[in-house]
Amino acid sequence: MPAVPPAVSTFGETWCRAVSEHGDRPFLVFRADDGTTTSWTYAEFDDVVARVAGTLRARGVVPGTSVHLVLRSCPAFVALWLAVARLGAWMVPVDPASAARDVAGQVRRVQPVLGVAAASRLGVYTEGADGTPVVALAEDATDLAPGAPLVSEAEPVVAAYPASPEHRLAVMFTSGTTSEPKGVVLTQACYATVAAAMAAAVDLRPEHRWYVTLPMFHANAQYYCFAPAVQVGASVAMTASFSASGWVSGARDLEVTHASLFAAPVRMILARCPEDEEPLALQHVWYAQSLGAEHHRRFGALAGTLPRQLYGMTETVAVVTADRNDPPVHDLIGPPVPGRRVRLVDAAGGIVTQAGVPGELQVGGERGRDLFAGYLDAPEINARAFEPVEPSEPTPGGDERRVWFRTGDLAAWEPGVDSLRFVGRVDDVIKVAGENVSLTEVEAALAQAPGVLEVAVVAQPDPVRDQVPVAYVVAKDRAAPPATADLEAYAVSVLAPAARPRAWHLIDELPRTGVGKVRRFRVGSA
Repeated sequence: MPAVPPAVSTFGETWCRAVSEHGDRPFLVFRADDGTTTSWTYAEFDDVVARVAGTLRARGVVPGTSVHLVLRSCPAFVALWLAVARLGAWMVPVDPASAARDVAGQVRRVQPVLGVAAASRLGVYTEGADGTPVVALAEDATDLAPGAPLVSEAEPVVAAYPASPEHRLAVMFTSGTTSEPKGVVLTQACYATVAAAMAAAVDLRPEHRWYVTLPMFHANAQYYCFAPAVQVGASVAMTASFSASGWVSGARDLEVTHASLFAAPVRMILARCPEDEEPLALQHVWYAQSLGAEHHRRFGALAGTLPRQLYGMTETVAVVTADRNDPPVHDLIGPPVPGRRVRLVDAAGGIVTQAGVPGELQVGGERGRDLFAGYLDAPEINARAFEPVEPSEPTPGGDERRVWFRTGDLAAWEPGVDSLRFVGRVDDVIKVAGENVSLTEVEAALAQAPGVLEVAVVAQPDPVRDQVPVAYVVAKDRAAPPATADLEAYAVSVLAPAARPRAWHLIDELPRTGVGKVRRFRVGSA
């Protein structure tokens, strides 16, 4: 994979170049929940963007202001993102299921001049929005013809505002699984950088088509699918919602070549996909968070290619590492991609070089370009998150924005290979009688047990062993759940003694964030 080009541009320029060079090529194919499919070329969608930008400008959106997007995946989301970039404004995409209390907190922190929400959620939005003007859209928001709510009679905005790379383009809130969500500030340069880097990571070409089934308000769909497609003039097939049972047939119908998922949706697809489903012939699949070996093999057979694990965060913009082994390995996140600097740091601040020893993964980069600019209005949190690059280290131009970012994730170098293995969040690794146990790795192993749909493992205090793992299991078939004795026998066959759960609980479902991450701190609290 070639390194990201040194020139820094804006995401608005990236879009304009794509329209100029690929105007007649397909850009977006959208499938609504009722099965209706609508499509646009780059030139057709650019006309939509110009009209949406005109509507926003008429509603008070000017350079430096924010627009609050409380929308599920839909064409209007994409048009608003590009229109905001054209106007030199910034967007705040959030979970469309946000409660009124969540909306109130978001509005208080970002002070939007305009909100955009589904009409079905208008009451919730207005309850929390404290008088913020709002545009209400149909649930799937496919109507972008003149006269639609976002396409008024206002003069279209054809020319982009001359934003600089440092101009803010988005604030995305973290999932807030353990504390109040933090606002991740992203610049025009961040999006331009991720577009170039992720297109290079998979050698993306105009004839390729990404499959977007994860929600658009999350970084995965924006960073790994849409932005790189725009970079090279490829297309995107987007669905209004995720369907585990229909994922494979949808990929076939929409003629996709590339996809990006988390481990949890992969396991759901394997559990819900019809047994007689014809396999796909995809060219590439990214996934985040470790899969068990059997799930990795089975999904590879279903997709037509073994999926490759990557590691990245909203804060790191482009991915930090990616598995480039041939064939891919189920539990490795790979080496750093070209252009990325990483180090593992132990609790005492020392650099970890020994294979198999976990350390906090820290990423070197430039704030506002290949790292996020910082957390919104949070100087104390930023002071803890960033460490300036030491004077003895290479600092081209002496730019004070070059830093080490503390991810809060643990990784270890895999013995004998130039690859990293993801261990878990710092607080997801527990000590069981002096032995380190990664709850993330235990979950990946137990999710493959017969009769198990998914599982979460949490730590429980123990008077003898300090802490022990406890498992909460969701059965594939609630009418015939796996027996505890069978689960214990399976754990003995795949896990070291310290990692085996000391108790098992059957539950109906796991508490999740809007993008499907398990809220581990809520497991077992009901």
